[in-house]
Amino acid sequence: MNKAIEHQQVDLKNAPNGQESNPRDSILYMDGVSVSFDGFKALSELSLVVERGEMRAVIGPNGAGKTTMMDVISGRTKPDQGRVIFSGKTDLTRLDESTIAELGIGRKFQKPTVFEKQTVYQNLALALKSDRKVFQKLFRHLTKTSKVHLQEILDVISLSDQRNLLAGGLSHGQKQWLEIGMLLAQDPEFLMVDEPVAGMTDLETEQTVELLRRISINRSILVVEHDMEFVRALNTKVTVLHEGSVLAEGSMDFVQNNDRVIDVYLGR
Repeated sequence: MNKAIEHQQVDLKNAPNGQESNPRDSILYMDGVSVSFDGFKALSELSLVVERGEMRAVIGPNGAGKTTMMDVISGRTKPDQGRVIFSGKTDLTRLDESTIAELGIGRKFQKPTVFEKQTVYQNLALALKSDRKVFQKLFRHLTKTSKVHLQEILDVISLSDQRNLLAGGLSHGQKQWLEIGMLLAQDPEFLMVDEPVAGMTDLETEQTVELLRRISINRSILVVEHDMEFVRALNTKVTVLHEGSVLAEGSMDFVQNNDRVIDVYLGR
């Protein structure tokens, strides 16, 4: 085990107030996390549990704390208080970004960032955990296992037919899928996806729903999104954030009919 990670394992006897889940059974366990920026409280004692194998959607108005929440999980921002337990044993608040990524947490930002002058296949190969050290020799040294893994990813992200196309020639939606594939090449246990369907066509949005469903078979996913129809199509548990804490949580039908959610976010 990585020594930096080993020293950050924690005692999990005490659960967050009001949470019924056991932290050892969850993939992500946020407990009373608060973050302030120049007096503004971006997160206010946020507690959130994502179970292993779960796909969770997170919604909320601008300034609700969604981005800050992901920044804390990924190590970009250190909280003023609270803990974030990953995979039942490791407090992420004590680790840096690179260590958290190595631990098995991937994050996709809203704007896709791919190598546009490389092919789809080359983009995926460059993202592989074990084969990206020497660019010039990369493709000659791909193992059979790596090649099989890359083909599986191409199939999952529906870009097999575009494998030899330069990434710059992909549509906006396809670039989003490619970047998700690049994260999958790093074999994360937990994937955070920020507004994956922003700017997509209706067809691409439908295909992204299916893509995330395929990925969620083997991984836990946190999806942050504003498109309510897309969130409904995911057919998963929804968490609504407001002023840095959880306002409501449940099915899409439940949160859409919650008076507090309607007042602060959805409108009447």
